[in-house]
Amino acid sequence: MATGCPADDGTDAMDDGADDAADGSGDDDDDDDDDDDSATDDGGVEASVFWHEDIAPIVVSRCAGCHRAGGIAPYSFETYENTRPLAEAIVAAVDSGAMPPWGQDETDECQPKLGFKHDLRLSDDDKDLLATWAAEGAAEGDPALAADIPAPPSLELEDADQRLVIPSPVTIDGDKDQFLCFSLDPELTEDAFLSAVQVNAGNEKIVHHVLIYSDPEGASAELADENGFFECSGGSISGELVGAWAPGALPNRMPEGTGMPIPAGARLVMNVHYHPTGLSSETDDSTSIDVNWHDERPDLVAQLSLAGNATGDELLPGPNDDAGKEFMIPAGAKGHTEEMRIVIPEEYPVVNIYSVGTHMHYLGVDMMIGVERANGNSECLIQTPHYSFEWQRGYEYDADLDEVPRVQGGDVLTLRCTYDNTMDNPGVVEALEDLGLDEPIDVYLGEETLDEMCLAVFGISYLNLF
Repeated sequence: MATGCPADDGTDAMDDGADDAADGSGDDDDDDDDDDDSATDDGGVEASVFWHEDIAPIVVSRCAGCHRAGGIAPYSFETYENTRPLAEAIVAAVDSGAMPPWGQDETDECQPKLGFKHDLRLSDDDKDLLATWAAEGAAEGDPALAADIPAPPSLELEDADQRLVIPSPVTIDGDKDQFLCFSLDPELTEDAFLSAVQVNAGNEKIVHHVLIYSDPEGASAELADENGFFECSGGSISGELVGAWAPGALPNRMPEGTGMPIPAGARLVMNVHYHPTGLSSETDDSTSIDVNWHDERPDLVAQLSLAGNATGDELLPGPNDDAGKEFMIPAGAKGHTEEMRIVIPEEYPVVNIYSVGTHMHYLGVDMMIGVERANGNSECLIQTPHYSFEWQRGYEYDADLDEVPRVQGGDVLTLRCTYDNTMDNPGVVEALEDLGLDEPIDVYLGEETLDEMCLAVFGISYLNLF
């Protein structure tokens, strides 16, 4: 699971700047032409930080993958003219952790031994440059002195072996999100192994995120209507999760020497979350999956493995379990936690964990995943204290397979999920609005809009016995 950016979350901090841009109050209200290349701010103080020389490489390389013309995120940051009115709002969003969309962080509780690939976070120096630029009036500088802007990594699977396109167009309107599952036939006549997968959004205005599942028996063909799709929830269907995508995502390549097994005759199901614009009808007629297949049987199997959502012995007593142990977040609870200890069966082989992700719904604000090994060693794998349902992604360790964390039978996975079930949580407000409610309700484990989850998503590899 690779890099992604949110469709509509984390942008509240920019609303004031957007309003200024819309009504013209982003103008400096002096007698100078706003397009003048003056090196002074509105108070006449000489500026030291400029768009072309200092800020464009930061904003364009880190933000414009989503914040661009035609992209799913609001506001385009591709040009000085578009970005200047939002300078202070961008600083506020960065300072709060709302942007860029990266939920993982190092904390006193969790210091992962390895870093993660494609880290979107800004350095302290970059944050200082943004703050100074905004404080000085967001000067443009000299285009002739523009710094090089790093080319963003390609979002295309350029060497794809096969492309599977949705079988018919869909039109999305109204104001309610829709989840549609498309049954796609890769026409496999023999067992195969996926080495890479990438989703290509047909209409970025409405394609919010995508999950891809294998369908070993091809049962989805019977569920689909004459247009090749059926309504489905945002959760899983029967079959293994083989990929996930959000806007801005890089191709999901399995580690070298690994592959995901797909049996002969299987289909792939593309679960698409459509988010309407609320302004007009939009049609998607070309969302597709690009895939690469191994030419030969790989030595290691790659797999996305899920752990959590426990209700039995693995679920620990919670702080608000007044009626006995249960997975329940009371209305009005802030900082509520659900914890789980999941013992890996003894027969489980040694596996490499090459990526890890956290999954909750709208109430979730923080999640931590660790492992307590049978040999007495413990390790925190990840914490996402800036978690947002809109930002879901996997975090791939920046290391070779022989360096990544390993687990085996007898080890214990530890999960702690923290929730905010109050109107202070924008996710709660959004979920309640979707259901026509105006105050929090008790929330339980489940797959619906205002149910909750506490789920770890692991990218693992192990010896290929298929």
